[in-house]
Amino acid sequence: MHTLNFQLLRREARENLRLALPIVATQVSFMSMGTVDTIMAGRLGADELAAIGIGSNIWFLFFVIFIGVFMACSPIVAQRVGAGASPVETGGFVRSAAILAMGCGVLWMLVVRVLAQPILSLLDLSERANVFASDYLDALSWGAIPLCLCFLGRNVAEGHAITRVALAAGVVAFAINAALDYGLMYGAWGLPALGPAGCGWASSAASIAMLLIYALAYARLRRLRALQVFRSGIPVQVSRDVGEILRLGLPIALIVAAESWLFNLGALIIARFGGDVVGAHQIAINFAALSFMVPMSIGLATTVRVGHAAGAGLQHEVRARGLAGVALGVTFAAMSASAMALAPGLIVAAYTDTPDVAAMAVRFLYFAAIFQLFDCVQATASGALRGIKETRVPMLITVAAYWVVGLPLAAGLAFQTAAGPFGVWLGFIAALALAAVGLLTRFVLRTRQWQVGAAPAG
Repeated sequence: MHTLNFQLLRREARENLRLALPIVATQVSFMSMGTVDTIMAGRLGADELAAIGIGSNIWFLFFVIFIGVFMACSPIVAQRVGAGASPVETGGFVRSAAILAMGCGVLWMLVVRVLAQPILSLLDLSERANVFASDYLDALSWGAIPLCLCFLGRNVAEGHAITRVALAAGVVAFAINAALDYGLMYGAWGLPALGPAGCGWASSAASIAMLLIYALAYARLRRLRALQVFRSGIPVQVSRDVGEILRLGLPIALIVAAESWLFNLGALIIARFGGDVVGAHQIAINFAALSFMVPMSIGLATTVRVGHAAGAGLQHEVRARGLAGVALGVTFAAMSASAMALAPGLIVAAYTDTPDVAAMAVRFLYFAAIFQLFDCVQATASGALRGIKETRVPMLITVAAYWVVGLPLAAGLAFQTAAGPFGVWLGFIAALALAAVGLLTRFVLRTRQWQVGAAPAG
């Protein structure tokens, strides 16, 4: 069995970063779209801001599921690339996946339109805010089909180690979203003033613009053009291809949803402790989320690097690439956690000058510094496991960590002990620590068992 050496790890770290840095910029552009939406809505009024805040959270419940499903395409394509599969054959897989993407988009659109009003009726919103939120979600739902196709286009490109297409699409989408937010929400440049619904239409237009960027890339870039994804006719292996995506993608969707919903429910628990605590929590979680963009992107790059090696049957490289990704994540986590622990006051000052909120936010950042370490490990280890098409066991590990341990512990400590709102953060830390240890252990054991020359199991 090959032993790991620092030269190999260093090379893999360099290659991983080369892929990850454009992904970081892409993720930041997506986060910035939500920030612009919130800023624009805040200028309209409290009901408008509440409508977009609640509406976007409802939308996000389904967003994470569908983005998780199509994350499966990255390791599938990466392994095909590593194995030297014919581009036309891989293109047939992509066309099969496009059929699934359009079906998922229609399902997403219908579910949001059917469930939005029943969900909104359960919330304590004013009648005005309720109408605004419903109109916003109706407009936003038109972006479901192009978004699912974008998820597919992005993951297939990343499976080929092409990450700058997603960056270009993200930048274009951000610019169009910001411009149309202003035009359609306020009625600028002769456009109708649609309020929150205008924000939804702006986001849908941005999704269509992203899809056009991906279409252009698949028509013009040599490696993507070779896939011939615009050929007519239904692929021969459509049922097999769709089955493979769902077999890998549904567990990934549950992993992504389990973590995001944990933080959403944690925020609802925090809300029981008053406005100042909610504001402080939002500051700390927002900064942690921004910091998390880097290890999450490293995890996505790790999936590609590991997938290429797995497809080529290079087991010792699979192990090195996975561990290099985890090491990169830990290195960045150490830096970001140090900033949170050593200079929390400077970080909080960028968000608020309200003394009570700032003091509470500083205390939350100390907890964020700890959970950042575990969050980076679980993100990169999960990415390494996706690279070898290992999703079912990671799903069991993460669901157990987040929902069997993390959430009950967070609620119990918050409401049954003197920890109060800090108990929620302790629950987060426990959940992420268990997930990190479980996922990293699974990858180490999974790769240790392979013999040189044996093909990894799909």
